[in-house]
Amino acid sequence: MRFEGKVAVVTGAAGGIGEAYARALAGEGASVVVADVDEAGQRVADDVKGLFVRTDVSDPASVEAMAAAAAERFGGIDHLVNNAAIFGGMRIDLLLTVDWDYYRRFMAVNMDGALLCARACVPHMRERGGGSIVNQSSTAAWQYAGFYGLAKAGVNGLTQQLAHELGGMGIRVNAIAPGPTDTAAHREVVPGGMSEKIVQDKMAIKRMGTPGDLVGACLFLLSDEASWITGQILNVDGGEVFRS
Repeated sequence: MRFEGKVAVVTGAAGGIGEAYARALAGEGASVVVADVDEAGQRVADDVKGLFVRTDVSDPASVEAMAAAAAERFGGIDHLVNNAAIFGGMRIDLLLTVDWDYYRRFMAVNMDGALLCARACVPHMRERGGGSIVNQSSTAAWQYAGFYGLAKAGVNGLTQQLAHELGGMGIRVNAIAPGPTDTAAHREVVPGGMSEKIVQDKMAIKRMGTPGDLVGACLFLLSDEASWITGQILNVDGGEVFRS
């Protein structure tokens, strides 16, 4: 029960990896805020006895309202998991040709959303004496993956910059970079044959990941067990990417 008495906000928690994070945090005692544009988040919140707040992470007013609702319901915020992203159903296009309005919306959610949520939640975390943030990156940040990879490289940079801005407040900031993970969103974007080729050609462990494979890393980085770890991007990827 590492998170008993703590309050955790998880964005994009209506399904997939975010839902796994929300359920795991609740399982270790946290009061969980499920922040998502998808109304299916209400089901997850009901299951974990948490709070669902319909939230568009690209909209400053929506994010501020979510943080205020979390603090009003539970008395504050201790942890933030920035998991929300446009991935399932995303367009496959080149940086030189992608529709500009779509690109701006994509980056507003997939990169800027993490910063907006941090800006909204940090004052509440500071009032509680500190806390921790985990951003959701991807191994796409180190590979050719178009604007998706660009957004995740931005998340990595944001993680490192915020770690220095917030360290003096007792707030740690880290990121998880998953490899190919078997979710409905992944199956929608990446054809099965391509996924199998990635597993066989690029992965040291010859299987795709599952949301459950990511949970342990997320809980560890949020917890006091990682009290001297900040500004780090942790690959949880079956050995897909090697970094020096």
